[in-house]
Amino acid sequence: MWKNLLILLLGSALAALLILRREAGYLATPSVLPHIAVTPPEPEPPQPPAKPEPHPITTLLQAARANPDLAGTAIGFCLLNDKGEVILDDNATTAFIPASSLKTLTTATALEILGPDFHFTTELKASAPIENGEIKGDLVIIGGGDPMLKMDDLKAWAAELKQRGLLRVTGGIRADTSFFSGSLYSDYWNWGDIGNGYGSGVSGLNLNHNRYIVMFRAGPAEGTPAELLGINFEIPQAAWKNEVTTGPADSGDGVVIHGGEITTAIHLRGTVPLGAAKFQAKGAVPDPARFIEHHFRSLLTAAGIQVGAATTAAAQPSYALLKHDSPALIDIIKSIHATSDNLETECVFRMLGLKQGRPPAEVIRDHWKQRGLDFIGLRMEDGCGLARADFIRPLDLARLQYLAGTGPQGPAYQASLLSKDGLSWKGGAMSGVRTFTGYAKSKSGTEFSYALMINHFTTSAAVSALCQQVMDSMQDL
Repeated sequence: MWKNLLILLLGSALAALLILRREAGYLATPSVLPHIAVTPPEPEPPQPPAKPEPHPITTLLQAARANPDLAGTAIGFCLLNDKGEVILDDNATTAFIPASSLKTLTTATALEILGPDFHFTTELKASAPIENGEIKGDLVIIGGGDPMLKMDDLKAWAAELKQRGLLRVTGGIRADTSFFSGSLYSDYWNWGDIGNGYGSGVSGLNLNHNRYIVMFRAGPAEGTPAELLGINFEIPQAAWKNEVTTGPADSGDGVVIHGGEITTAIHLRGTVPLGAAKFQAKGAVPDPARFIEHHFRSLLTAAGIQVGAATTAAAQPSYALLKHDSPALIDIIKSIHATSDNLETECVFRMLGLKQGRPPAEVIRDHWKQRGLDFIGLRMEDGCGLARADFIRPLDLARLQYLAGTGPQGPAYQASLLSKDGLSWKGGAMSGVRTFTGYAKSKSGTEFSYALMINHFTTSAAVSALCQQVMDSMQDL
């Protein structure tokens, strides 16, 4: 019995030992172990790429659109790097009214087509030579589209003729303004613009920018009539109707002058500020030919040269007496960019067309198309931006700056713009319109081209603040 029990115990121990060794991996067994399914861990879902921080200028423009003072305002901005690539497009492919920033299309094109040393020329001819101190015929001033001819230039002519011994002109003074054909004004200039100095008409013969200064004295109280004191240059045959009244103190220039082409009736309306003793406003000469004929006659008379009545003969004079060249085109363009003068710009614009015998807007389009800029949505009813029917995209305006700045006249063009603290610009402003275009140089020296265009606003202070913020941000590029 004990023997059997011992055998049983030894068998059980041996069986247990075999099980332990098998589980420890010491014995191979042909038996198939049960399969245990292992579920792999769930993969981490892919994380979306982090959104880049918006450009500081984008943040400014987004905040501006949320500003109640700018509700309904259209804002566009474009920024290009030094390779001409777009690095910021904020509504840049929508066309905007550019105001005077459109002038850069005219000036940049003229520099490349006409050249910086181009001059306008005005000539003085006679229908007969000077003989025994007399010209038996007329003196004819032949315009060449010069926007810079001044009263002092005609005074110098009178002195020169006197020095040559001229004492008498049996005929009179004629002005040949045919160099530029058509109206003095763009068809799309507003009636409220064309009588004022900034809207002076564009003639083949221009004197003192075809402008005069009219002076007023404010009345004793708001709403009372303002007194018309006089003008600096006589406007021959003008009939003045003064309806100007007195506005609040410090209200600025509220005078609106209504004239027109070849008119003699000039209406003065609007307000001058209370307290003004000699308030000046600029008006547009309605008939440039009559204006220059009148004043050259007066200057000759003052120099001791008698002048008769002009003949009715239309024959071209054959005796050349004097000529006057304008400043170089680059100097005219500097003046345009500094003063935003519309007449100066329109003379350059019309000269572009005259040189090629085509509409000047067509000349501008074709020139830049050859340079790789095919304008989309561009409309040019003038060259200066006074017409509200003009429009251009911020993208194209910025691209123009890039191409002009890197083109054959790039250094001259860039130097002609206003500049300060790494920014260069040409601005534009009219009621409901504010624009800037030009260049911004980063702290590292990289040059960017830009266009900021704002239309359809009613609160000027909010727009001025936004423009300043954007310009400040570009200084930090």
